[in-house]
Amino acid sequence: MGVMKKRYVVNLMTEEREALRQLTTRERVSGLKRQRAAILLLADEGSTDEEIANELGVGVATVERVRRRCVERGLVASLDRKVQENPSRARKFDGATEARLLQLACSAPPQGRVHWTATLLADRLVELEVFECISTRTIQRTLKKTKLSRGWLSDSASHR
Repeated sequence: MGVMKKRYVVNLMTEEREALRQLTTRERVSGLKRQRAAILLLADEGSTDEEIANELGVGVATVERVRRRCVERGLVASLDRKVQENPSRARKFDGATEARLLQLACSAPPQGRVHWTATLLADRLVELEVFECISTRTIQRTLKKTKLSRGWLSDSASHR
């Protein structure tokens, strides 16, 4: 059986190669991004999908997908997670409701409280009819995403 010619060939520029090398050695980078950068570097060096899969401990299909994404969508898009076109669940927070949460979180806490907790924020958003119901975990994730967590991430019983 002959060797199949690759349909999606990764040819990186010198700057791209160096950026990927830095990604693979940087301390604070997601494992997924590090793995994809390593796949692209090995693909650029001419390794086969099977060799890359064996060396990195991933499936051949993963290597093929990353290689294809790089060729079709570009280097940056091949490193990041693909945005779901049809998510299984709609996002609770949109721009307006997120702004309302942040406005509330930055306001004075209720009487007798030193600061807002995720539970107090969730209860207040339901009381204000922003949501019919909202979990404290959703509040925590949203605040963390906006870098406004202020230590609230540990005030729920589910975080033990």
